[in-house]
Amino acid sequence: MAGLKADSPTPQALTVHSQSRVLEVKFSDGAHFRIPFELMRVYSPSAEVQGHGAGQETLQSGKREVELEALDPVGNYAVQPRFSDGHDSGIFSWDYLYFLGSQQTQLWQDYEDKLKVANRDRDAPMPVKAGHSCASH
Repeated sequence: MAGLKADSPTPQALTVHSQSRVLEVKFSDGAHFRIPFELMRVYSPSAEVQGHGAGQETLQSGKREVELEALDPVGNYAVQPRFSDGHDSGIFSWDYLYFLGSQQTQLWQDYEDKLKVANRDRDAPMPVKAGHSCASH
């Protein structure tokens, strides 16, 4: 995740729309985006989703109905959402929110392509990882 660059647009308003499941963001350069919670969740910048390097990403599914339970500020450069599925480790910099908003069409297409290649349905629950049991924690 890149830090906030000096010339990057900054949010002027963040509005959580729970019923329509979108985060509305208005930026200082006039850009205005409505970012679906599902898109935020499947592209979370967390290591849990992105892995620790290329090829280590975990394809997300079953996130269409995910809700945003909280949106906590992180310094003056980001927010950390807490989603209804328990995911709360992604820190969304202003740059990353701008990227998600401005590239939504391509990101949705990429997501659908990855699901197709993996023979997974967008609404299918996340598969349980082999050899992992949450009860062992």
